[in-house]
Amino acid sequence: MRLILLGAPGAGKGTQAEMLTKLYDIPCISTGNIFREHISNNTELGQKAKAYMDEGKLVPDSLVIELVKSRITQDDCKNGMIFDGFPRTIPQAEALDVMLKELSIPIDFVINVDVPDELIVDRMSGRTVCPSCGASYHKVNKVETVAGKCDLCGETLIQRDDDRAETVKKRLDVYHEQTEPLIAYYKAQGKVLDIDGVGTVEEVRDRVKKALGVK
Repeated sequence: MRLILLGAPGAGKGTQAEMLTKLYDIPCISTGNIFREHISNNTELGQKAKAYMDEGKLVPDSLVIELVKSRITQDDCKNGMIFDGFPRTIPQAEALDVMLKELSIPIDFVINVDVPDELIVDRMSGRTVCPSCGASYHKVNKVETVAGKCDLCGETLIQRDDDRAETVKKRLDVYHEQTEPLIAYYKAQGKVLDIDGVGTVEEVRDRVKKALGVK
């Protein structure tokens, strides 16, 4: 099974990716992890990517595709893979299609987890974390016992910059401009499964399974 997960930041793609990884026994492919692995191993591709990143530049799509190809041709991807966070743009999707066609491993389905912007802002801006032990909390889903204090170590909780409402809204603007067009792109190929991402993790998980024909 070869899948692409689409959805806005905070839509719950990562949670569903974990479930699908276990369900199909296939790896989840993240370009961030690929970059880190190549840079850590000081590969030629890693050195090229690091040069762009050190200058604060985006890694070119052509190099990203090379890095992705190096990952999905590894043995653990023989039975499939899940792309989470890639592709992000139409040019990346087009380049991925060309590469996958060359390898004769087409995408089976594109799972689009749909959650309204206002709910995403509420979800993400309600998060706090412990700077000491890393435990995470939420004003609705996981409230700390003592307000503003970590249950595990007692440290004062903080809100990460990425989780502030104004930051979340900016990230959503980028998503709508750059990544959302991928939904129409893959719908034209007849591969999109639209999933209502509102509800509990279990409810969304069951919708994904049903869409994939898993009992």
